[in-house]
Amino acid sequence: MKKSFSKIYHPIKDYIMIFLGTALYAFSFNGFILSKEIVPGGLTGIGSLIFYVTKIPVSVSYASVNVVLLILAGKLLGRRFVVNSLFGIVSLTLSLLFFEWLLGARPLVEGEPFMSIIIGGALCGAGLGIIFSANGSTGGTDIIGAAINRYRNISIGRALLYCDFVIIACSYLVFHDVDKIVFGYVTMFTEMYILDRVLNANNQSVQFLIFSQKYREIADCIIKDLDRSCTILNGEGGFSKQPVTVVILLAKKRECSMIFRMIKNIDRQAFITQSNVQGVYGEGFDRIKT
Repeated sequence: MKKSFSKIYHPIKDYIMIFLGTALYAFSFNGFILSKEIVPGGLTGIGSLIFYVTKIPVSVSYASVNVVLLILAGKLLGRRFVVNSLFGIVSLTLSLLFFEWLLGARPLVEGEPFMSIIIGGALCGAGLGIIFSANGSTGGTDIIGAAINRYRNISIGRALLYCDFVIIACSYLVFHDVDKIVFGYVTMFTEMYILDRVLNANNQSVQFLIFSQKYREIADCIIKDLDRSCTILNGEGGFSKQPVTVVILLAKKRECSMIFRMIKNIDRQAFITQSNVQGVYGEGFDRIKT
């Protein structure tokens, strides 16, 4: 009963957090950034450029471009990536649509463009941090970055940074104003800083040593549900002299709660140690540094 409840509760909790994160992002984007004619990074930045030229709402262009990107992602990155991104995309589209109707083009901070972009960038970064903390995605340039990373030796973060720089620079073609570009970059770096602050505590790598009689079931669940591998070692208890099997798992710190839930559902008597690691390099983690 508890196991089935946990399978329902935790995904619903993640979906609620993703929805709250997209609502916060949409509110701050419409109220503090779009209303000041500032172009941020990402797909909302592309939508902003389209809006300033054609008056097509950002929600419409955001949804339309994402449909095309999701089709490409299905072919290049697989069905699972599309499914994981779909809820965040739909939620952000509806949130943008709602706040476009509620706020219109009225700025929430009158006559203070710099204050507006700082507040907007900080709230947008917090919204994205909530989304990513709940294992969500907003699609957009994330899909482009993931595709580039798969076929070229360029990290997703660097690919997204390149995209954002180009998108913001393109605002000069619309406004012919260097100040707009500078404000766009200030917004981007504020957003990135707050996003990093929100995720920083959960972005480190950790090592788990899991001692359990149900080691095979735990290992299978790690491979299937976490999409990670693990190592199984056979040993002997120093005191009991009985055979002991240990599952070694390396994961991101933001995955810890998910891992503990999974182990608890399988074996409540499992003995677990968790430790932070300085660096993890290789498949699924950072690239090997030279």
